Amino acid sequence: MIGIIGFGRFGRLMAGYLAGDYKVKVFNRSDKSAEIARAGAIPDSLAEVCREKIVVLSVPISTMQGMLQQIAPLLRPDAMVVDVCSVKVYPVEWMLEALPPSVSLLGTHPMFGPDSAAESLHDRKIVLCKVRITDTRYAKVKDYLVGKGLNVIVTTPEDHDRQIAVSLALTHFIGRTLDEFGARDLAIDTEGYQRLLHILDVVTHDTWQLFMDMHRYNPYAREKRQAFMAAMTHLEDKLGGKKPKPFSGG
Repeated sequence: MIGIIGFGRFGRLMAGYLAGDYKVKVFNRSDKSAEIARAGAIPDSLAEVCREKIVVLSVPISTMQGMLQQIAPLLRPDAMVVDVCSVKVYPVEWMLEALPPSVSLLGTHPMFGPDSAAESLHDRKIVLCKVRITDTRYAKVKDYLVGKGLNVIVTTPEDHDRQIAVSLALTHFIGRTLDEFGARDLAIDTEGYQRLLHILDVVTHDTWQLFMDMHRYNPYAREKRQAFMAAMTHLEDKLGGKKPKPFSGG
């Protein structure tokens, strides 16, 4: 009943949860048949996966336009296509351009991943953007997600990307900057420093491609990133000036 295209870290997590409630077919470019079967799903061809009533795109945003062109002629007329990208403006625009008008479209951003939701989905957040979908079909999806314990947030692609440019893209930028700086465990540390190391640890579990994509394809990320760097420069200027005299002892 559900087809998933892509079996990366999030595709694997999603297949495992959905396979507990539905028959799930998965297509992946490289052969991951054994891993897909272990997740409780069925490995299959792209054509077969696209024949399912619900098709979930779990591919990097940088490959999404090409994938949409591939699946457009393969989808059943009454299919619903769902994306799970961490940005929404461009994926929604691309789906509207590439897919047939009879196909329902729903933009989503699950605000969790394999690390945070390995044991449970309870109280994790998921964003929904109604693109082209009937109220009845949308309500069924929303009710299912709420029933799994998820906290559903309904918004527009534009509002999503404005907020996520700070809450996700900027957070990852700070974490990757800490990694470039060389921040590591210290014997003499503080709770605040430990929290910074936690950010570093969380973001470096995700791929470099995800980091690049969330900045390249979010129309608001560069603006927020530059505002943050300007604020740092302003603080550095405030700290400038005369250095304290060296301690002479005595």
